Amino acid sequence: MNGETKRWSVGELARATGLTVRTLHHYDQIGLVQPSERTSAGHRRYIAADLQRLYRVRALRSFGLSLEDVGIALQGAAADPEVLREVLHTQLGQLDSQVRAAQRLRDQVRSLLEQLDGSASPDAAEFLQLLESMTMIENYYTKEQLDQLSRRREEFGEEAIKEVENEWPRLFAEVDDLMAEGAAPTDERAVRVVERMDELIFAFHGGDEGIKAAVEKMWAEQGEQLREQQCGPSAEVNAFLAAVRAARG
Repeated sequence: MNGETKRWSVGELARATGLTVRTLHHYDQIGLVQPSERTSAGHRRYIAADLQRLYRVRALRSFGLSLEDVGIALQGAAADPEVLREVLHTQLGQLDSQVRAAQRLRDQVRSLLEQLDGSASPDAAEFLQLLESMTMIENYYTKEQLDQLSRRREEFGEEAIKEVENEWPRLFAEVDDLMAEGAAPTDERAVRVVERMDELIFAFHGGDEGIKAAVEKMWAEQGEQLREQQCGPSAEVNAFLAAVRAARG
């Protein structure tokens, strides 16, 4: 550029950022992001400082701020350069969360591929059900909760998680046997099984009330579908477990 300052037209900026020309015009009209220069014909020309301000606007909007609140925040940024640093740190944290969420989905997709490559590959219907389950989970948990669950998974390690995944079928098999023989909810064996189940459930949510509520809501609204996908116990088993917990006090 031979030392010449780069300038962008509103159309070039729109194409580069994915925003519409109308949005950029609106930002200009309300004083949020105004071009530093105009041509003799009145056309907008943006310079690097304008792009930095536009970045701040988009970052703050991604945090859920209204345009009015963004304007107030940017007034503080003009007086304190550290505000931009805080915005960058906050966005970095959000991006880290998104990366971990993407990693979780990647692991789930890899698991599906391993099943498809194995001798007992799921058919198309099973594959679709698994994908629906993934979507369902994403709909019931917040990004923060999924991030927390991901960290707990990393803390436990894959080996410990596989042991737990293998333990659940054994526990439900014990419950089936107890129900088949007509065991009472006060039976010590039933109490022991339920106590172990509760330990595993606590290990999953770590006592977080938000995650517990999300799990309960998901099962309350989607329990039948989950059971059809063999993702959980039948209504009869759930009733027996509830009776054991009630008897235990």
